[in-house]
Amino acid sequence: MSDEELLRLASEVRERAYAPYSRFKVGAAVVGASGAVYVGCNVENASYPLCVCAERTAIGTAIAAGERAISRVVVITDSSPPASPCGGCRQVIWEFGPEAEVVVAGVNGEQHTTTIRALLPQGFDGVSLRR
Repeated sequence: MSDEELLRLASEVRERAYAPYSRFKVGAAVVGASGAVYVGCNVENASYPLCVCAERTAIGTAIAAGERAISRVVVITDSSPPASPCGGCRQVIWEFGPEAEVVVAGVNGEQHTTTIRALLPQGFDGVSLRR
């Protein structure tokens, strides 16, 4: 699936975000190893630590569908420059896609492509837990 189509899907789900506190809506589209696409939006909570980011929502949906690996993550926000995944999302992306490409985009058309390895050098994973 093209980045344009992934951005369209992420943009559509972004509109359904639940962000009454920050008003910062985020949409994400994740490509699983199977090629299937999963979308997610951020879901806020009055108890801020319980908020869930769009990337983690999309990855959780992929995992619930049976995926165990992701290859691409597309995130769209209304910020300029486009907002990059937070540290927690970077860790979750690494867990399921240490070779994943990450596209961050703004609703104004700005776009940047990078990798999770660039965003999270020396990421922590199961290898780190082996003794």
